[in-house]
Amino acid sequence: MAGRALLSRIAGKDGAPPDEVEAVVAHLRVLLNTRRGDSVTAPDFGVMDFADVVHEVQGGAQQLARSIRGTIVQYEPRLKNVAVRYVLDEGALSLRFEVTAQLAQGRGANMLRLAATVRAGGRVDVSR
Repeated sequence: MAGRALLSRIAGKDGAPPDEVEAVVAHLRVLLNTRRGDSVTAPDFGVMDFADVVHEVQGGAQQLARSIRGTIVQYEPRLKNVAVRYVLDEGALSLRFEVTAQLAQGRGANMLRLAATVRAGGRVDVSR
């Protein structure tokens, strides 16, 4: 995103208005891949460091889900009614979370259902 000019970010591709859902998903990718304390100007921007709870087998995933939800609620004002649920995926080397929310403004089908997958090394993939 840093390589794109301001007007192209405002206008979107080919001069068309930007897709709000894609803009929200792109912001969530940045937000969920930032750890608290990484931003000097907003120390609580981002989610908790996954290393802090990786050893807590019982409540670690729920703690991460709460951190993800709280961060989205605080830093993504285009979403409301945010819910984050841990999805058990036995045998996987990643943690999966289902994020559901509604666009705060908009018409029609404004319910979003996204997958946030925490990969080895802490990288978070966000997909629709």
